[in-house]
Amino acid sequence: MVCFGWMHQTPALNSNSEIPLYRQLFEHIALQIRSGELTQGERLPATRELAGQLGLNRTTVSAAYELLETEGLISGQVGRGSFVTGLPPVLGTARELAAHAPASPGVNWPQLLERGDQGLSAQAGPVGRDVISFVMSRPSRELFPLDDFRASCEAVLARHDLADILQLGSPSGYEPLRRYLLDGARAQGLATAGDDLIVTNGCQQALDLIARTLLRTGDVVAVEDPVYPGLKSLLTGMGVRLAGIPVGADGIDLPQLERVLSRERPRLLVVTSNFQNPTGATLPLASRRALLQAARSAGVPVVENDAYGELRYEGEPLAAIKQLDDQSGTVLLRSFSKVSFPGLRVGWALGPKALIDRMRHAKESSDLHTDQLSQAVLLEFAESGRLAAHRACMLEAGATRLSATLEACREHLPPGARWTRPQGGMNVWVRLPEPLDAAQLVPRAQKEGVAYLPGRYFAVSRQDAGALRLSFAGLPPERIRHGLAILGRIFAGELEAASLNYEPAPAMV
Repeated sequence: MVCFGWMHQTPALNSNSEIPLYRQLFEHIALQIRSGELTQGERLPATRELAGQLGLNRTTVSAAYELLETEGLISGQVGRGSFVTGLPPVLGTARELAAHAPASPGVNWPQLLERGDQGLSAQAGPVGRDVISFVMSRPSRELFPLDDFRASCEAVLARHDLADILQLGSPSGYEPLRRYLLDGARAQGLATAGDDLIVTNGCQQALDLIARTLLRTGDVVAVEDPVYPGLKSLLTGMGVRLAGIPVGADGIDLPQLERVLSRERPRLLVVTSNFQNPTGATLPLASRRALLQAARSAGVPVVENDAYGELRYEGEPLAAIKQLDDQSGTVLLRSFSKVSFPGLRVGWALGPKALIDRMRHAKESSDLHTDQLSQAVLLEFAESGRLAAHRACMLEAGATRLSATLEACREHLPPGARWTRPQGGMNVWVRLPEPLDAAQLVPRAQKEGVAYLPGRYFAVSRQDAGALRLSFAGLPPERIRHGLAILGRIFAGELEAASLNYEPAPAMV
C-alpha cells in the first residue's frame, strides 16, 4: 500500500506495544533501506513533516532518525535534510531475515528464531569502549587483583591432585568448594540440618534450574516490578505468567504482595532482599519477617536472590530471609560474580535437600558435569585470604562510586528528577520528570557518548516512561560525573523544550 512518495509501505505502528514508537519507526525505515526500497541519495521528510503525516510527536521521529544515523543508514546535512546513505543490505533481526528468506522448501530458521528476537542484548545495542556506559551491572575490570588471581591459579596448578581437578566433576559442584560454602552457611545460621547446597554457573543458572524443577507453562510467579531482566526473560521464555509486585524505597510492596498471593496463588515468589536490581532498594528486617509469614501462610516457596548482599557500603547487614525461615520454605541464591571475577561464573543455591537433589538432576541433564578448575581457583582465592582483601577494596571503590553517582545526580539532573539512595550494590534508579521518556532519549545520549538502560527493560506490568537505571560500579568517579553531566544537559534541554511546547529541530534537518 502506497503511503508517501518516498515510503513504499505504511508503517504499522502500535502505540500499545512494549517497543517504543521511535524504535518501531526506526525498524520500518531501516528495513526499507536495507531491502533497497529506499535507495542511496533519497531524501527523507523533515521530522516535523513526517510527524504530521504519521500523527506522531516530533521528538519520536527525531529519535528514530538519530538511531538511523547512528546505524549509518542515513546522513543528516544541516539545512538540507536527511538522506539515505545507500549501505548494502545487512539483514540483522529475525524479522528482517524472515522478510527476505527465499521461498524454497526447507527449515525456516528466521521463523523458528522469532521468539528470541527481543533479547536484552539486542535491545541495549552495541556500546563502544569510548562510551561512558551505565548499562552493565558488573564490577570494574580495573579493580581485578590480577597478580593475586595468578598466584591462586599457580597454587592450584601445583597441587598433587590436579589430574583429579581436571577430570569430569560432579553436577553438584567441586566438592571442596561445596563443603566450604555449606560449612560457612551453617556457621552463619543460614543452613539447617535439612538443607543442602549446589554450586552453579552464577545465580542465573540457579534461577533456571529452580524454574525447570518447579514450574510448568501457564504457572504464575510473583516477582518484583521493576525486575532484573534476566529473570523476566527466563520466566516468560518458559511460558510462565508474571505477577508484578511494585518496589518502593523499602523494597517490595507487602500489602500488594499479600493480595497477589491470595488472588493469583503463584507457584513461586522471587525476591531480592539486598540492593535490588534495578532500584537498589533493600527490604527492612520487619518486612522480611512479614514477607516470610505471608508466603508461608499461602504455601508459596520463596527464592531469595542475594547476588549483591556482600556489597554493603554503609549501615549494618540484615539477616537473610533464609536465616529467618525455620520451616524450610526459602531457597537462597548467592554468587562470587559481584565480589570477584564475573567471568568465572560461580554461584550457589542453598535450600531444602529434596529441592537441591532435583536441581542437581536438572543440571546434570543440561551440562552433565562441573568446570572444577575455575571453582578450585576460587576456593584457593578465598581460603588464602585474597578474596577478603579484594572485597575490602571493592567496598571502598563501590562506596566512592556510589557517592559520586548520588552527588552528580544532585548536581546535574533537572528539577523534578528523583533517584534512589541505596546503601550498597551497583545500581541507582532514576525517574525523570514528566513528560520525559527515557527510552526516546537513548539515541540522543548514545550520540553524545553516554549509554544507559531505560525503565521499560525492567517493567513487568507497570510502565514508567521516565525511569532509567544507572549501573555505576564499572566506572571510575570522574567518568560517572562526566557522564551524568552530559545526561543532565540532555534531560534539562528536553524538559525546557517540552515546557515551552516547542520541539527543537535536530541538527540533521
